[in-house]
Amino acid sequence: MDIILGIDPGTRITGYGILRTPLEPIDFGCIRPPPDLPLEMRYKILFEGIESLIEKHNPAAIAVESQFVLKNAQSTIKLGMAKGMVLLSAARHNIPVYEYAPKKAKQAVVGKGQASKFQVQKMIQSLLRLPSLPEPEDAADALALAICCSHNLR
Repeated sequence: MDIILGIDPGTRITGYGILRTPLEPIDFGCIRPPPDLPLEMRYKILFEGIESLIEKHNPAAIAVESQFVLKNAQSTIKLGMAKGMVLLSAARHNIPVYEYAPKKAKQAVVGKGQASKFQVQKMIQSLLRLPSLPEPEDAADALALAICCSHNLR
């Protein structure tokens, strides 16, 4: 049984979800750098948080949300740099990275790519037999990425 680390990158909130394949939840939550810090310090905190998760759980694979272009170019660049922290950390530990579009992850857990955040949370709760909704939404999205990766690697 392999461990998969799902990551939904962001500069304010980076969700993570860790599961043992096929569907055994290990941990989930988020990394929240203080918003008043300079951007480079938030990236440092994000990188250190990802490094810590990798060192603690030793995943065999990392699933990350593929980048999509936002209307605001600056937001797209910042999101890409947050994703870069994930890629750098994975490379440092020689862990393969699998990228999935948000629609593909939603399809894997809900059955439709246009599912709402709440629908994703409810299905994650059901599939992983969690006592409550996985929160925040970013953690549920990260678990969806990990589940999607698990399905695709089988």
